[in-house]
Amino acid sequence: MARRPRRALNQINVVPYIDVMLVLLVIFMITAPLVSPSVIDLPQVGHANTQPDQPIEVDVRKDGSLTVIDRSAGSEETRLAAADLAAWVRQRQAQHPDQPVVIAGDKTVRYELILQVMDSLQQAQVKRIGLLARSKHG
Repeated sequence: MARRPRRALNQINVVPYIDVMLVLLVIFMITAPLVSPSVIDLPQVGHANTQPDQPIEVDVRKDGSLTVIDRSAGSEETRLAAADLAAWVRQRQAQHPDQPVVIAGDKTVRYELILQVMDSLQQAQVKRIGLLARSKHG
């Protein structure tokens, strides 16, 4: 008796896989409504008794001049040289250590000037430095 040459199987029978998937689908559809979603009990937060510190605003003008306003002491503007800025801010933060400093610049100010002001404040170890921006909606 002559033997036939064997052919290689290059097909996968997916019917058993489909049967298993349908059984799993039915199991999940039955058990999903029975599982109640867990409720997370979040901690409660009380209101702060103290007002947050008003920031020190550093306004950078187009010509490179600086104006500072300490909002916690009022809205009086003080013109300063760039070399005196860090010392002035450190003196104010000696009284209020957590007082933030925000830097505001006109649209026409070169970005380099704002970075120089931020860099000089960071080198003086001034904490909480940010940029002041106006919202589009306001």
